Amino acid sequence: MLSQSDSIKVKPFNKNRLGVVVGAEAVLYGVSLIGLNQLWYKNYPRSPFHFFNDTDEWLQMDKMGHFVTSYSIGCIGVDLMKWSGVDRKKAIWYGGMLGSVYQSTIEVLDAYSTEWGFSVGDFAANTFGSFMLIGQELAWDDQRIRLKYSFRQSQFAKYRPNLLGNNLQENLLKDYNGQTYWLSVNPSSFMHKQTKFPKWLNIAIGYGVEGLIGGEFNPVVFDENKNQVSFDRYRQFYFSLDVDLTRIKTKSQLLKTVFKTIGFIKIPAPAIEFNKYGIRGNWLGF
Repeated sequence: MLSQSDSIKVKPFNKNRLGVVVGAEAVLYGVSLIGLNQLWYKNYPRSPFHFFNDTDEWLQMDKMGHFVTSYSIGCIGVDLMKWSGVDRKKAIWYGGMLGSVYQSTIEVLDAYSTEWGFSVGDFAANTFGSFMLIGQELAWDDQRIRLKYSFRQSQFAKYRPNLLGNNLQENLLKDYNGQTYWLSVNPSSFMHKQTKFPKWLNIAIGYGVEGLIGGEFNPVVFDENKNQVSFDRYRQFYFSLDVDLTRIKTKSQLLKTVFKTIGFIKIPAPAIEFNKYGIRGNWLGF
């Protein structure tokens, strides 16, 4: 069975590598926060530290985003720690908490902005995402259950582009109607080592939403003909197949790196959707 520990072996401790990793992370951390402050927070008044309850917004899709992002950043953190030869448990904990620490810093910035506040729900989602990674590494030295993301452009962003995004790049982050978050389970990793079940084939369970043009409720909007339009807000659940690219055997280091880099993306495949209106099939599950 090909495991994550097979693809990213722990190497002898290398002080220089660790220095490069820590230095690069520090630079990226600082630059990204400075850029975020300039592009986002500087346009809003500051305030004393305060909390903000956004648990009921966006049908919890924003929480799923925090959960999956924290997990995905942590995967990179663990691999970099292993590459540097850091002790196994330290590599798992230090690297695995990278996503949670980074996103929680953003929560602190939110806490000093009048527009937002420190979200306990976001903080919890960040933490759970890290623990999802760390728990599997400690138990199996492997990620048998991966968290993934997929996206398709929706019809709703055009009605509130300032909130849901003016272009594809912004839609990817802001338009929850187009996003789906997946729990991608690798059956072969739970089977006997000699199983003939494809080691790269996963079963995926997805969560998405439809009809959201506001956080807790939809405001009144009009189409291009000045007619008022309204949308029903509802949840979507999916069942689909997926591919764990990190389990595809290859001797190419380049391909291994590419597979690792894009491994958080759910591979399009036929899917069954469940929502309050019933069940329907999708040729490609995004």
